[in-house]
Formats: sequence, C-alpha cells, structure tokens
Amino acid sequence: MRKSNDTLNINATPELVESQTGDTELVQRRRAQIVQAAVKLFSKQGFYKTTVQQIATEAQISNGLIYHYARTKEDILLLALVSVLEEYKQELPLAIEQYADPMDRLLAGARAYCEVVDRSRDAAVLAYRSTNSLPERQRGHIKQLEIDTNRLLEDCIQSCIDAGYFRPVNVAVSVYHLVNFAHAWALKHWRLASLTSKDSYIQEGLEFFLRALVTPKGWRRYQKLTQR
Repeated sequence: MRKSNDTLNINATPELVESQTGDTELVQRRRAQIVQAAVKLFSKQGFYKTTVQQIATEAQISNGLIYHYARTKEDILLLALVSVLEEYKQELPLAIEQYADPMDRLLAGARAYCEVVDRSRDAAVLAYRSTNSLPERQRGHIKQLEIDTNRLLEDCIQSCIDAGYFRPVNVAVSVYHLVNFAHAWALKHWRLASLTSKDSYIQEGLEFFLRALVTPKGWRRYQKLTQR
C-alpha cells in the first residue's frame, strides 16, 4: 500500500492544469509538495483565506516557482482533490485483483477505499467543503473521476448479484451507501475516533451493508470468509 502522495499521479490533468516544466518526474514531485502544503492550509484556514504565497511558503518553494506547476489557487485545489481520487483508482484494483470470489473482491475494494480515506482525511473533508469553489470544467473533471472510481465497486456489487450473493438492487445507489460510509470516517473523525478504532468501524460498517443486501447464500459465504 502507498503511504504518501510522493508517487501518486497528480499530473493526470495536463489539459486542465498546465505546467511550465517539461520534466514529468519533477512536476510530479513538486506538485506532491504543493498538494501536501495546500491540503494542510485549506483544512486549517479555509480555501478562500489561503493564498498561493502561503502555500508556496508551506511547501518550501519560492513564490515564483509555484506558478511553474499551477497557475491559480483553483488549480492547486483541483490537484489536491485529484490526488485522492487517483489514489482510489490505484489502490482499489490492487486490492480487488487479489481475489476471484465476488464477495472477497467487494470487501477488499471497500476496505481499500476506507484505508485511502483514513490516510487522506483532510483531503476527503476538503472535497466536501471546497469542490464548489472550482470552475465548472474542473468540477466536471472531479465528478467524472468519482464516477470512474465508483464503477470499480459497482462491478463488484453486480458480480455479487450475479453470483446469487446479493438481492437485486440499484447498484449505483448502493455504491454511494458504501462511499458515504467511508467518507463519514473523515467527516466525523473528531467523534468516531473516540468511540471506535478504524478497523472496527470498517468491519461493523461493512457488516451492516452486507446484512441489507445478502441472500441466504451470500450470508453463508460471508460466514465462511469470517472464519478464515
């Protein structure tokens, strides 16, 4: 599992965030610095009160240099939000592809999603607070990345239905139940962290989710998984 955003592809939007530097590896590294600093400041003092100069100072790069990697504060916000969404797109397939059984795959993907949220709690909260601060085109890009990520879990749920593990449901809506559950760990971490551990939160939440959907066959399969 990835532990930081140092290697994350946050240069995935060249048509939306231009760079004046042709060295892709350097762009990745600098933008990782900028994103880390921006998320910290946006979370602490808000998007509108934070300046590009403050982000540059926090990132330990010059006020002039930062504009080589992002032209505006909105560009930096976009990069911060993309960094989390791209991490979902990297981590979920790695978790899912370890298994063949549909329920194994769903549970692995859901847990991976929750782990990304936990590692990037400030950025997850930032997405709820500040996405509407982006221009329409950039908001559209974020929405499409979210849809693309959700499809990874949609495929897992549909496979569980096809296998007879789940009753027929609106798959896209069911995924949002999972996504909102995962995001709640970040949004309400101030309280949840005093009530339970991350692992217990994930386990209990996934069991709630499964109980709402599983058929008798699916429940038998889940019990076998928990006995391993």
